[in-house]
Amino acid sequence: MPWFLYLIECSDGSVYTGIATDVAARFDKHCAGTGARYTRSRKPVRLLASFELTDRSSALRAEYRVKQLAPAQKWELACGARTLESVLPAVGDDEPSPSEES
Repeated sequence: MPWFLYLIECSDGSVYTGIATDVAARFDKHCAGTGARYTRSRKPVRLLASFELTDRSSALRAEYRVKQLAPAQKWELACGARTLESVLPAVGDDEPSPSEES
């Protein structure tokens, strides 16, 4: 089952990043106030973008990387000026595993 990384514009102009298997249902939860704490205080305005990923693990890694971006870079990603692939590390460039950190 594919997972999706999604970006939501909030009422204060910030961009919320999350993952889900059903983006529309998750956005509805954010709008209803039952989503993340962040979107409860900064009401969701609109869904900016979503990106399909192969599995939950890939989605979590992508979410982590996108959350590290500056706000302007998140907007670039949302409007298509930046690709998700440009944010993710190249294959094999991930952080070292715990066994490699010795």
